Amino acid sequence: MRIYTRSGDKGKTSLVHGDRVPKSDLRVEAYGTCDEANSVIGVAVSHLRKEEFPGKEEMLEKLNRVQTILFHVGAELATPKGKEVFWELKKEHIEELENLIDHWDADLPELKNFILPTGVEAAAHLHMARTVVRRAERCSSALEEELNNPLAVGYLNRLSDLLFVAARYVDKELGGSETTLNPDV
Repeated sequence: MRIYTRSGDKGKTSLVHGDRVPKSDLRVEAYGTCDEANSVIGVAVSHLRKEEFPGKEEMLEKLNRVQTILFHVGAELATPKGKEVFWELKKEHIEELENLIDHWDADLPELKNFILPTGVEAAAHLHMARTVVRRAERCSSALEEELNNPLAVGYLNRLSDLLFVAARYVDKELGGSETTLNPDV
């Protein structure tokens, strides 16, 4: 299989099952943004691999699972409504994120102010991934009537929450400090 096909040179791309759409199509934006978020999570993971902290292996395992599911969510978004979906997002996947949020959040100080998306490198990249996932969520929610699985929007919403908590958790574990928003600026 060659990397380049030249089939997209005129501004169109194929969805799952071969339907051709403009590359500017909102569906393409939604699944492309999932891919972008996945890449940013990958950058955070590359930084985490260089660090040592309790819970590192669990976090790497969980982020690998998140990346895998996010890849599948992107594939669901790339599947036109009514066509066979090769992998199905389930409510249990969202519940899994909620359980992980609760698990990592239990070790964090209570938030009393907004914080800026900063911290150690891995934490800053997790914050960045969170914002990219939020964009994927906005694109996906605009496709509401065209989605095969409305759980995709909920999964992306919860994933952004998870990435926020993960960023805070990593920052705490690696000795970083949160920067509180200064309301007087």
